[in-house]
Amino acid sequence: MQNTSTFGERIRNLRVGRQLPIRKVAAFADIDPSTLSKIERSERYANETLIDRLAELFQIEKRELLNEFISDKIAREMMGIEQPEEILQLIEAKMKYFKNRRQLQGTINFEDDQ
Repeated sequence: MQNTSTFGERIRNLRVGRQLPIRKVAAFADIDPSTLSKIERSERYANETLIDRLAELFQIEKRELLNEFISDKIAREMMGIEQPEEILQLIEAKMKYFKNRRQLQGTINFEDDQ
């Protein structure tokens, strides 16, 4: 899935596409309309509670919004870094390592202890 919009743009597109005024979405999400406006303009960050509420309101999977949010954070962190592809490859390798390590730690073989 190739997406070139930001988390905030995605939220705005969902809101506008459903013809919802910002004040109604903000009320449902229990935040100030100005805060939601800043999130839509990528001037402020969401939190997990807000992501939960927006996913519920727009009837989409939380994972979709969380992926948008996290990818924005990583992209911002990597702005200005030369050759970010190398870092992304290293991240992928480390994620596999951590996942494998966690699986191995969860496995206990009591027969070897005797």
